[in-house]
Amino acid sequence: MFIDFDFTNSSMFDILKLLKVEFSSKDKDFVTFEVLNPDYKNHAYAGEKIKIDSEQYIYRGYKSWCDLAEILKCKISTPIINRPHTIILKLTLLKQSTSFHKSTTKDLNGKYGVDSLFASINKNEEPAFLEHYLRALKNVNIFEKIRILNLGINSGDEFEVIGQLCDGDNFDKKEFIGIDFSSSAINKAKERFNNSNFQFFTHDINKLSELDLGLFDLIITIGTLQSSGLEFKPLFTSLVQHYLKKDGAIIMGFPNCRWIDGEMIYGSSAKNYNFSEHTLLYKDIYFCKKYLQQKKFRVSITGKNYPFLTATSIRKENNENV
Repeated sequence: MFIDFDFTNSSMFDILKLLKVEFSSKDKDFVTFEVLNPDYKNHAYAGEKIKIDSEQYIYRGYKSWCDLAEILKCKISTPIINRPHTIILKLTLLKQSTSFHKSTTKDLNGKYGVDSLFASINKNEEPAFLEHYLRALKNVNIFEKIRILNLGINSGDEFEVIGQLCDGDNFDKKEFIGIDFSSSAINKAKERFNNSNFQFFTHDINKLSELDLGLFDLIITIGTLQSSGLEFKPLFTSLVQHYLKKDGAIIMGFPNCRWIDGEMIYGSSAKNYNFSEHTLLYKDIYFCKKYLQQKKFRVSITGKNYPFLTATSIRKENNENV
């Protein structure tokens, strides 16, 4: 097999610099290179120098190579054993066109509906999402929550996780309500969850007052409130004031990734920047955290690709008469 580069004794600075130049060529969509087999040594850290038969190699684990692939917006292929102590890695550029973020349609139902690229995404199968969502559900004690509202539910993936987590633990006694503007996605959610304790509405989240929703023990919204067309701060404060019980809880997931060619790539896109810039993300998270703390909620922030803000009321703990 042809090998483009020998990186067995190269610094990551040189590797990153060279590959960025290599991929900047319009006719280059993949590279192959030789590196020390990460299985050669256990308990080593990236950058550790190892001598084998009087030759020097630099150790890096698979995590380092996967991170490099993500940074370069590439897929990493299955390694090929080359010599007894080296492997060949192949990085292939992701096709930017196969991303729902690139959609130019003005029909939002078409952009997020069942026939869209977005419908191919299943966050529940991404450990970087699932682990932190599960932690958020446990933080709010999902087992005790009865009325649950999800804004931007699409086809219902977040409810699926709750069902798996609460299987046999009063799941059928909970009341789930999901709202989304995509009619095709809502119809799919209705097919997936056709029990009487589920309700789904095709509706504009800006006009929640048109629905007789009542109050909820838990409000979930993941990657929705920051969408264009929504006024983030007024909508968020209205949710807390008018739809959340005094002793309720809220889970908010803030998007900090992009979905490209089947991969979840860390870092969201920011206007006027050619790299991921987090000022607006942190600003929104801090606003919500401060507001909720003023309303006497305990707030935690976890996650990476989707930072999760989890808030639980401490009024009951303090025996406050609200």
